[in-house]
Amino acid sequence: MNRTTRRGVISDWGGVLTPPLPDGIRAWLLSDRIDIDHYYEVTRPYFDGSLAENPVHALERGEIDTAEFERDLAALLRSTHGGPIEAEGLIHRMFSRFEPIHPMYETLLSARTGGHATALLSNSWGNGYPRERFSATFDTVVISGEVGMRKPEERIYLHTCERLGLAPEECVFIDDLEHNVTTAESLGMTGILHTDVDSTRAALDRFLTPEGDHEHQPA
Repeated sequence: MNRTTRRGVISDWGGVLTPPLPDGIRAWLLSDRIDIDHYYEVTRPYFDGSLAENPVHALERGEIDTAEFERDLAALLRSTHGGPIEAEGLIHRMFSRFEPIHPMYETLLSARTGGHATALLSNSWGNGYPRERFSATFDTVVISGEVGMRKPEERIYLHTCERLGLAPEECVFIDDLEHNVTTAESLGMTGILHTDVDSTRAALDRFLTPEGDHEHQPA
């Protein structure tokens, strides 16, 4: 399918519209005075695929209560001040340093004003989102915990495409995690593995430009 058929852009939130995930997590760990090395040690099973029943996956699908997850996670952590980790509000504090990357919002808004449909597709930990920015930037917003699906499950990608009224082959997908991009590409989407604003913007411009117009683009 050629470039003229790419009519939609689907973007991740954390790590694309915010600074890299490790930066935000580290800022939270330092602020809450949590032992950083111990945090990564005890949470490694959440992310290395070793758990048959993963509480993070359940949280992202909205299958378990946020407060329950906070209590369980806080019990695993170790403070650097010798006291307990406060469970209440832990996820809010965890995501409080995820400041918006304005140039990425501008890039997606430019795509939308240029006639391309736009969607947000995010795995949620029950965290708050800067939704006041979403109405101007996205035609639809898909949050994993609200739809009972999570990336990289194929069904949530297809659900997002359906919400846009587009086929996967008509969509560009942006994410900072390679396995999420790989699934999108397996469904026919054009994938962009986000590492920085400039390279993502350049790739998006290239993919959204009608094929015959490339010869008129500046070098």
